[in-house]
Amino acid sequence: MRSDLVVVGAGAAGLFAALTAARAGARVTLVSARPLAETASYWAQGGAAAALAVDDSPAIHLEDTLEAGRGLTRRAAAEVLTNEAAARVRELQDLGCHFDADRHGDLALGLEGGHRRRRIIHAGGSATGRRILRALSAAAAEHPRIEILEGRRVGGLLEGGGVVLVAAGEPAPGNGDRPGEPIAARATLLATGGAAALWSRTTNPPGSFGSGLILARAAGAQLADLEFTQFHPTAVVGLEGREGFLISEAVRGEGATLHGPDGERFVDELKPRDHVARAIFDLPGQRAELDMTAIDPERFPNIVEALQLAGLDPTKQRIPVAPASHYVMGGIVTDLDGRATGAPKLYAVGECACTGLHGANRLASNSLSECFVFGRRAALAALDDPEPTTGDTITADVSAPSRETRTNVWLLAGLERTQDNLERLQADPYPLARLVASSALHRHETRGSHGRAEYPDTDPALDAHHTIIDPDTETPRFEPWTPS
Repeated sequence: MRSDLVVVGAGAAGLFAALTAARAGARVTLVSARPLAETASYWAQGGAAAALAVDDSPAIHLEDTLEAGRGLTRRAAAEVLTNEAAARVRELQDLGCHFDADRHGDLALGLEGGHRRRRIIHAGGSATGRRILRALSAAAAEHPRIEILEGRRVGGLLEGGGVVLVAAGEPAPGNGDRPGEPIAARATLLATGGAAALWSRTTNPPGSFGSGLILARAAGAQLADLEFTQFHPTAVVGLEGREGFLISEAVRGEGATLHGPDGERFVDELKPRDHVARAIFDLPGQRAELDMTAIDPERFPNIVEALQLAGLDPTKQRIPVAPASHYVMGGIVTDLDGRATGAPKLYAVGECACTGLHGANRLASNSLSECFVFGRRAALAALDDPEPTTGDTITADVSAPSRETRTNVWLLAGLERTQDNLERLQADPYPLARLVASSALHRHETRGSHGRAEYPDTDPALDAHHTIIDPDTETPRFEPWTPS
């Protein structure tokens, strides 16, 4: 098979990139291990952040992003996001996405932690991911230039451009196995999602274990900032059938409050996530109760329904919550057009990529905007790559981590890390777990979502210094990233 662009992953970033390339006249192959609209993006409750209000601006959005990133945000990446997000919202509307409106018919803008202005768009309250994925999936399925291959995954990358596909659940080709299904292309764009499911307590689906990172590393790409894992502060705890279920930050933006064991409020609920998560972690029992009884249940119908089906009525009772692994800020190192550093013809966007945008702590709802802003830039840049050539096939073992590994990552690399625990994790058989441990050991400070018991303070000397792991080693190094 031949294509101009192979997009791997059918979440928000992959779908938007595929549609961008197809609308530019390219032939696109979209690869998804699961049926469309069943990816991690489908479960996203938060919205997309963009400076759309009359009292807002890209400059204010930029300041909030830099503040949340705790001195590690790459300013140039943040400028791209904040300057281009509003245009991508309008493009989403053109593609059939309908966002919540106020009584005047204008976009209803929500408030979330770390934002000084209302700038979060939602669709169906906390069903944003579901609504956007349905609209984009329908647009992709109807586009004549997009060929969708469901139930497939990448078993290898073609050095000359493209991929080798195998059926989901099959091993990578090689060692006498059948050769798989090659697709030659100008470039391959990875939109494979993040690695938060490496931690056993997580808000993510089981497939989010970093397969794209492993594949890109085998192709020669650098990885960065794997020590920065954002723990969402309000994931349900102790409720059978709903353990780890995410309670959107938008609920706190509308006035829900957090209470400690004594029933009293103990934190500013709209501080950035690292601050709120650590405040809960420091409580006796490391859990809190979320009070959303004063919130209109019509604003968040799927959250209310899910909790009621599990036997807890959030309109009358407080919800037990505790932090859970939610988002890994690190990933495949790319430039501002999604090109993977060290791997020709390979691009990465969304949570699997690391442009430096999120720094040490992602600002709420910037990640969905990132999918559209950088997905578009990468798709257009990839179309300028030369035609595919011949070359070897690069393979990697992208099997899922064991239950034991996931438990170890949660216990040994949770909200507060120690040298002894991280050294123990370095002996884990799963490569990505070892890289997380090595990155966390290398950073002798507490910054944003990364907490070290032995180093409770932030080291100003490490501002703008990112943790890089080159493809031929598991030993990290620091690299200062310039503002541009």
